Amino acid sequence: MNDSAVDLPATEELESRVALALEHAAATGATQAEASVGASRGLTVSVRKGEVESLEFQQDRDLGITVYIGQQKGNSSTGDLSDAGIRTAVEAALAIARATGADPCNGLADAALMAHEFPDLQLDHPWDLAAESAIDLARACEAAALAVDSRITGSEGASVNTHRGRSIYMNSHGFVGRRCSTHHSLSCAVIASDGKGMQRDYWYSSVRRPQDLMAVDALGAKAGQRALRRLGAQRLSTRSAPVLFPPELARGLWGHLVGAISGRALYRKASFLLDKLEQPVCAAGVTVEQRPFIPCGAGSAAFDSEGVATRERTLVEDGVLKGWLLGSYSARKLGLASTGNAGGVFNLLVSPGSEDFDALVRRMGTGLIVTELLGHGVNLVTGDYSRGAAGLWVENGQIAYAVEELTIAANLADMFRNIIAVGADVDPFPNVRTGSVLIEGMTIAGN
Repeated sequence: MNDSAVDLPATEELESRVALALEHAAATGATQAEASVGASRGLTVSVRKGEVESLEFQQDRDLGITVYIGQQKGNSSTGDLSDAGIRTAVEAALAIARATGADPCNGLADAALMAHEFPDLQLDHPWDLAAESAIDLARACEAAALAVDSRITGSEGASVNTHRGRSIYMNSHGFVGRRCSTHHSLSCAVIASDGKGMQRDYWYSSVRRPQDLMAVDALGAKAGQRALRRLGAQRLSTRSAPVLFPPELARGLWGHLVGAISGRALYRKASFLLDKLEQPVCAAGVTVEQRPFIPCGAGSAAFDSEGVATRERTLVEDGVLKGWLLGSYSARKLGLASTGNAGGVFNLLVSPGSEDFDALVRRMGTGLIVTELLGHGVNLVTGDYSRGAAGLWVENGQIAYAVEELTIAANLADMFRNIIAVGADVDPFPNVRTGSVLIEGMTIAGN
């Protein structure tokens, strides 16, 4: 790639930087240490109304170091990867550690839990994309959206992004973890107008392999069609009705579940699922699994951010909660062992049903398809859920008209238990793979 995201520093060069940080930490008083270095390159192009709005080349390098003096902890980071820059960062971390109190839960993850097997997860798929070609793709995508209908009267633009990064994580157990991965995306947002009002909508595609991106003309057309279907949006009177979350919004629901079973929320007693292990938390038939070794997976990884081996896990089985998501610190706070989830969950798969989206709409009969969520009204302590929303109102199993200026509300505990069905319409590319989720009886507040 001429100026793009392909070329990165060699693995050996980056490893030497991390090794220097660990060596200097050990020589200057650290009893344990861990460090990581990352280098990345990227290209982002944005086009609006056929004109280039922005063209950015990104190139970054940074190193982070965490040191322990007994159970005192300090960390620092630097973009200066010279020997002197790294030594300065290590000494800053040591100074912070000496100034902090000891915490009995501090320290590296247990050495016995470190990953020893590193399968090829096929995460690295560089795209040799010149800036001129990226501009052409963005223009074609926007043009496809504008061509959908004469009522597409405005554009917020189309963007193309390609990114490649390499990282090394090492700790004083002797663990070395290497990772090189890519991320490519395409997006488009347009405005529809019918003389009575204006509506905006968008679509996007985000993948590891460039050949998996949605075709630019199809993506643009979908963005335009989504904007058109929002024209003539009405308001609803307040009522209780089923709500259908399409996959791109259902992922957020499962994100709330992940947050509620993660270590930080648990040891702080800030989760509505506290003490719910081995109890039903979802509707019968709902199974949620972690699968970290999927080739090309958005969340695939052989080790977590502490070097602990990841593993396949069933988190919810037939509605019953089977496990927590813990890093080493939260595990010690809870008197448990790390589950290899420092840094999050690695490919969350929600078991799909047999019905596609249209079948779920027919099954719902009368209710709301959510197409947009607004605000941040989710309380993981109580489970209270209240979000601004827009969408499509369904009657007799058919979309009747667009709706807007709504609030949908319920409690997450009830929402998960009241799942009627999970669809077969699974997007295979995100970290959370789920079909549409149909939930019974949420409050829809309107007029």
